[in-house]
Amino acid sequence: MIFASDLDQTLIYSRRSMGVSEDASGLVPAEWIRGELSAFMSGEALHQLQTLPEDIFFIPVTTRTVEQYQRIRIFQQDVIPAYAITSNGGNILIDGEVDLSWNKYVRSQLQQHSVEAVEVRQMFGDVLNSDWVAGERLCDDLFFAFVIHRDRMPIEQVTEKIEALGALGWEASIQGRKLYLVPSGVNKRAAVEHVRHQIGNVPVIASGDSLLDRCLLDFADYAIAPRHGELYREKQRNPDMIPYQFTEQSGIFAADEILEYVRSIHHVAIGDAVS
Repeated sequence: MIFASDLDQTLIYSRRSMGVSEDASGLVPAEWIRGELSAFMSGEALHQLQTLPEDIFFIPVTTRTVEQYQRIRIFQQDVIPAYAITSNGGNILIDGEVDLSWNKYVRSQLQQHSVEAVEVRQMFGDVLNSDWVAGERLCDDLFFAFVIHRDRMPIEQVTEKIEALGALGWEASIQGRKLYLVPSGVNKRAAVEHVRHQIGNVPVIASGDSLLDRCLLDFADYAIAPRHGELYREKQRNPDMIPYQFTEQSGIFAADEILEYVRSIHHVAIGDAVS
């Protein structure tokens, strides 16, 4: 069995997103940036990850770059997965090393099915300005991440641009203070499916909070999302279009429920196998 999970606002949380004070009980440090503590995790969720049954492969699946993923100390010291997926599916790490053959395959798919990043940046150029964009980065030469002031974002203009992305083989996601522009071929589902081929045809449990996680949750045999984030907001707007189970809690302790769900699915699967 595979447990493939998004990280930010699903398993780990910044001060801004965790929904409780950083001195609340039950939190453990997860990440430091330039020596400053920047993200936390529920201690109970960490314990559940550390004690998962041996036949569950935990695979972190994140939009973070390889470098940003490696900053998360918990996944370098406390829970060290055999596989990790970064760059929204653009890179797969096997025992900490980038799988170059997968990266090469992804880039070949982009050449066939998506326009180049420079063309997308040019299309958005007339709406991206310093009034609401605080920074931008082309991540791993694959996709764009913009740091934004969301309350100042010209929603109608940005929405119009986003709607045009599909014809170019790209898509968008707004997560907190980030706007992502991502080629459709760089996605979490394809990377998890590739890893599953390496492991064997086992069931997949997935969790995530954003629209970039949706393809993964749709692919999974079992899916759960936290009661916050893009997917939850979309659930409120279009209940029939979002079929996933959601946690009862929002914020950092939603991760506890996600891990409980993983164990419950595994328990049922083992029981079915025995019977």
